[in-house]
Amino acid sequence: MLHASSTTGNTPVLADYGWTPELDELFAPLAEGGLTPARITRVDRGMCDVLFTDPESAELRTVRADIRPVRDPDPAKWACTGDWAGIDLTARPMPTVSALLPRSTAVIRKTAGSRSEGQVLAANVDTVLIASSLAAEPDLGRIERFLALAWESGAVPLVALTKADLVNDAEFVKADVEQVAPGVAVVVVSAETGEGIDVLRACMGSSTALLGQSGAGKSTLTNALIGTEVMAVQQTRSVDEKGRHTTTTRELIPLPGGGVVIDTPGLRGVGLFGGEGLAQAFAEIEELAQDCRFHDCGHRSEPGCAVRAALADGVLSERRWESYEKLQRENEWIASRTDARLAAERLKKWKTITRTHRAMGGSPKK
Repeated sequence: MLHASSTTGNTPVLADYGWTPELDELFAPLAEGGLTPARITRVDRGMCDVLFTDPESAELRTVRADIRPVRDPDPAKWACTGDWAGIDLTARPMPTVSALLPRSTAVIRKTAGSRSEGQVLAANVDTVLIASSLAAEPDLGRIERFLALAWESGAVPLVALTKADLVNDAEFVKADVEQVAPGVAVVVVSAETGEGIDVLRACMGSSTALLGQSGAGKSTLTNALIGTEVMAVQQTRSVDEKGRHTTTTRELIPLPGGGVVIDTPGLRGVGLFGGEGLAQAFAEIEELAQDCRFHDCGHRSEPGCAVRAALADGVLSERRWESYEKLQRENEWIASRTDARLAAERLKKWKTITRTHRAMGGSPKK
């Protein structure tokens, strides 16, 4: 199919943005319904920008589309940047996103506040690039949160320690970060000098989501990866090296030679949603736990606890263990809140059915 073709000459096609032959098969039923395959490159104000292959010119085009037809009660299933979609180009008054394809991966965090809902940050990425600035001492606990979020998405995490030109001890900091990122590549980079940029490109997959705090240098790093200034950049505050929200929406940008990067606004809160990524983010603790005498060891005062032994010997740091425990507690709270919310929704639905049947003179089937 045309949209799954490779680049011909200098003419980009949808395959350069991540389309695969497997997606051809998934999309076949939608194509029979007259829909056109597209990738969402930006979402804002209830609308989105979608990239698609023009059926007439065979060239890539971007149009504004309405995403309300695929609105879901669950925020984690809302259309987001990186989604593959079926668009109706004939809809009026504007094209509409009529269907979303199943996601291969999804970066989802807990929404801010006390609600137990998820917010999808990016979809269908194979790499989650975590940017952390060397201009200030890296927050290892926050990096661990980002790593758990990345593993949970189904994508592969990658850490970039940015602004290497501002420090002299980058390799020492890198060693500390590698200790909390088992199995993850950590690359020291400088967008100013170009240090590490080629190595970072080589580590990235075909679709990459870029995450980090404000001031981590995400937009500057995006510009360096692309080779031109496409993202606006603001200076961090010299007092505390904290940044301002330069990027306000998640945007999908093509990389030279194929592939894309999704630049995202700075994240102040990194609440996990699901918790499945903890086992990989804290792989060494999970491995230690397998050697405990009891399979349900609580790692408190049980005899034969391998985790407590590692803490006593200094093999496992107290900071690392406390971070793991904290994230575990958060996940347990989120799970309990989610269960309570789902139970309340089921009860509300059942009461509505009951009232309807009573009004009709019958009784609901159990």
